[in-house]
Amino acid sequence: MVRKAYYLQNDGHLSPSPPDYLSRYASACWRKIVPFLESTERVKRIDSGLVEMYCINYEIFRTAYKDVLANGIQVAMYKSLQNNEGKIVGKDFVGYRKNPAVGTMKDAVTQLNSIGMQLGLTPKGRQELEMIATKSEKDTSTAQEIAKFFGKDV
Repeated sequence: MVRKAYYLQNDGHLSPSPPDYLSRYASACWRKIVPFLESTERVKRIDSGLVEMYCINYEIFRTAYKDVLANGIQVAMYKSLQNNEGKIVGKDFVGYRKNPAVGTMKDAVTQLNSIGMQLGLTPKGRQELEMIATKSEKDTSTAQEIAKFFGKDV
């Protein structure tokens, strides 16, 4: 039996069910966005890696957010106090530092925005895809556009 090329499998469409290796939040994201992406008819099976990256970054964002909810935006820092024998006898508060999960959330949001733009999952991304589609639907060539600009018939 001859297998179809990857991009031709499933008639070139994204799979409605997420890949098995995606975890809970990423799989839920897949099930939410793939129907929309398929309805636009602009995303194909070959783009599934991009969709996976989007879903994985959503998972990273949600996991980091969960940590921020549990531990706060800032984390208290303490310095151990030792006696002359080297035993820890207490802790001295030295201030706060940003929870590393905040940076993780920021990085994930940056990736979500970047990938979402490419997939048309943002208003600006949809507008740009629409402009590209409109340009490609025109029947006129560049030479015809130039001639039209100068008022000449081609």
